[in-house]
Parts: sequence; C-alpha cells; structure tokens
Amino acid sequence: MSTNKPKAPLIAGLDIGSTKVAFVIGTVNMDGLVEIVGVGKAPNTGIRQGVVVNIEATTESIRKAKEEAELMAGYQVNDVWVGVSGTHIKSFDSKGMVAIKNKEVHGSDIDRVIEAAKAVAVPADRQVLHVLPREYKVDNQDGITDPVGMSGVRLEAAVHIVTGGQTALNNTLKCVEKAGLRVNGLVLDTLASSLAVLSEDEKNLGVCVVDMGGGTCNLLYFANGSVAHSSIIPVGGYHFSHDVAVGLRTPQVAAEILKKKYGSALASIVNENESIEVEGVGGRNSRQIPRKDLADVLEARAEEVLNLISHDLQMSGLMPFLGSGVVLTGGASQLEGLSEMGEFIFEIPVRKGLPAKVGGLIDVIKQADYATAVGLLLYGLNENREHLISMASGEVHLADSLDGLTRKIKDFLGNMF
Repeated sequence: MSTNKPKAPLIAGLDIGSTKVAFVIGTVNMDGLVEIVGVGKAPNTGIRQGVVVNIEATTESIRKAKEEAELMAGYQVNDVWVGVSGTHIKSFDSKGMVAIKNKEVHGSDIDRVIEAAKAVAVPADRQVLHVLPREYKVDNQDGITDPVGMSGVRLEAAVHIVTGGQTALNNTLKCVEKAGLRVNGLVLDTLASSLAVLSEDEKNLGVCVVDMGGGTCNLLYFANGSVAHSSIIPVGGYHFSHDVAVGLRTPQVAAEILKKKYGSALASIVNENESIEVEGVGGRNSRQIPRKDLADVLEARAEEVLNLISHDLQMSGLMPFLGSGVVLTGGASQLEGLSEMGEFIFEIPVRKGLPAKVGGLIDVIKQADYATAVGLLLYGLNENREHLISMASGEVHLADSLDGLTRKIKDFLGNMF
C-alpha cells in the first residue's frame, strides 16, 4: 500500500460498537472542512453493551476495519479519535466559582472556573471524559454562554461532567493500541453523533439525540445550545434481531438479514399478502411466512424500546425544553416506521439523523450507523482546528519545528549521559 504523505492533514475516527466496528478517515482542507477519503467496517463480537468482553476479537475487528479504510484512502493512519459508550458511563452536574482577575473575563478565567467545577470527588475507579460547560454567570447575571470580555468580580460556571469506568476504558484503549494505533482522545459516542447529525438551531431550541446502537440506546439532551443531561438504556438492535430469531425460529445471522431487508416497526403499513422466506435452524428446510409476522415481532420490541426512551425523557425533567423534539440515529434507528411510532409515543417531533457537514465520500457514509465515526472526525477537527488548517494551507509553524529540534537535542544529550 502506498504510504505517501497526503497533501492535507489526516484525521481518523473509530467507533467500536457491540455489533460492528466503523473506521473513517478524512482529510482537512484549507477551509477547515473534513473530506471523507476512506471508510472501513467490520463485524464485532467482542463487545457487550459497550464494554469489551473479548480483547482478541475486538482488536481483530479494529484491525480489519482500519485496513479496509486505509486501502480505500491510500494512506496509513497512526492515530485516531475513539468513541466510547456503554453502561459504565455516568454523568452529573457540578458548579465552580472564581474571582475575575482584572475585572474583565479572559480565557484564563474560564479555564480556572472550569478547573474549579472539575474539583469534585470522582471515585478512583472512574475517569473524567468530558467537562461540558452549560452556562456561565457573571456576578448576578446568568444565562451567559460566552462571558469573555465581560466586566465583573465573580465568575461562576455550571458544567456537566461525563465519566467512564476506568477498567472498561483501559480495555478499550488496550484493543486500539494492540491494533497498532495511538489514541488521540476518548469521546462520548453520543457527543460525537450529535456533532454529525444536529444543526445549531436544534441545539439552541433544545433536542434529545438518541443513538440506537447494537447493544444500547444512548441519549444526550441539549437545552439552550449546551449539553444538559445524558443517559443510557441497555437495549438495542441486537435485541430486535434476537426476538426475530426466537419468534420466527431462524438463525441469528438470518434474523439480522430479515430485519434489515423486510423489517418494519409498524405492522399496519405492511402489505397483508406479501410473504418472505425464512431460513430454518440446524439444517431444517426454509419456509414461507407472511411478512406481517415479522413486523408483529418487531413492533412489540420497538414499542417497548420507545416506551423506555419516553420514560427517560419524562424522568429527565427536560421535556419542556426540547423545542426541536427527538433525533434518532445509529444503526438500529434505520428500522422502517420507527420515527412514526416515536412521534405517536413521545408526542413531540421525531426525525432520523444522518451524518452531514462533511465532504468527500458522502454517499458511502450517509447512513445512520456512521454517525458516530463521522462525528469523531468533527470532534477531532474542533479540538485542534487551527493546527490542522495551518497544516492544510502548508504552513508549518516555526515554533513546532523548533520544539521538535529541542526534543531531539534533549534526547541525544540524555542518551549520552
């Protein structure tokens, strides 16, 4: 494979799911837009409900997806942004307060107030993934989203802190590193998906993103443009397929294919006379059944999952702030009729979210199951936007090259003495 250096800087995202691993490679152009150049996907059996249960299987899936994406892109990737989710993720709110140094808020004051909000007792077995500012307060004026340049004496911040279980995160890191990659950072799956599928207007009006994966449904709530709450429901696409396998007495693999090809969450919209072929178990003959039978099985599970989501929406206390309703994304959200049933159950608008805001191979990644992987690229771009754009326009910062030089001299001297 050619490992020629691309003209533009590379950025890669890795979504390790309970049913599949997706690897997406993008380049950043001079306008600061991500162009997708390579996509890879491999089935994965080494994860259950977002937690690694088999290191070897997961590492192998990552390797396969990476190779497929690299072949398509023609470039080799060394580092990657990794999405994490699962039942071990917990989040809570916190507040911080500092005195404003020069009677005017600067970037350093914001860093200090976030540090203060972070200074809460996080158990030793948990690691902080994100500290997401909800709003700031200068003296007694609240509801401020960006306080830089404002005059005042006291700055307060309300933040939402997302943490993950140390063991689960370490096992994820181990799999990625064994597949020969360096981890740029761990990102909450739903936060990444929201970057790929939501518009700024939706975030400002208030919205809930439901990332329906293979093993879990992950929810992230936005109110007034910032993250207000996150939660996880431990059911997903795998449970739909399992129901089909049991209900129609067919192998798991065949059940998955039937669900994707003929499945519908609403039995009422399926043609009464249409029949489908169902493979038998253990070498038994395949048989013809009405397609409506498949829809009946899926409808029962869809109703249950949407009711669990509805319960979560009610319990969050944020229903009055969800002006744009709910956005369903992730692989399991592709089931026909799911958003229509969602509107009926939630009684607020529901739409399906597909990844956008990127260029390049759009037709390949315009599927809900790539939302997280594409979002990870956008997250990576936001984290070091200036550096990537200056690399894209061919400027290598003098400071960077000097840094590298000093490091080399230090290492050389260190090796001598």
